[in-house]
Amino acid sequence: MTFRNTFIAAGLAAALAGAAWAGDTPAPEGAAVYFVNLEDGATVSSPVTVVFGLEGMGVAPAGVENEATGHHHLLLNRPALGEGPDGAEELLYGIPADENHIHFGGGQTQVTLDLPPGEHTMQLVVGDMNHVPHDPPIMTEVITVTVE
Repeated sequence: MTFRNTFIAAGLAAALAGAAWAGDTPAPEGAAVYFVNLEDGATVSSPVTVVFGLEGMGVAPAGVENEATGHHHLLLNRPALGEGPDGAEELLYGIPADENHIHFGGGQTQVTLDLPPGEHTMQLVVGDMNHVPHDPPIMTEVITVTVE
């Protein structure tokens, strides 16, 4: 390995190590997130309203740093937080924003989704001001609902 490659590798390792620690927001003891109106195995009609519950902490918009707060994310039709091809990155760098990772950075506590008929998985995850899960993560189990 050349000096240049060694220097680049060392810089990249330092950057990644810093990013891994950047989202180390402690979870308040006893904090829990839950689905208010859905349970595993439920059969629903579209559009589906999903109401988020949170206890032991408050809701704050993304980018707002207040102790013992966070905002909701809905993982839809994908493996549980930390699992799957992008799982490790979710835990280290934050939850991505795409059709399977829905952000509620404005502090919203519910959403109405137009879902096609069939089975759909859902998981709620609370993220800190930077969309990074707390330590330990505040999340629900993955539930499955069937849309008629």
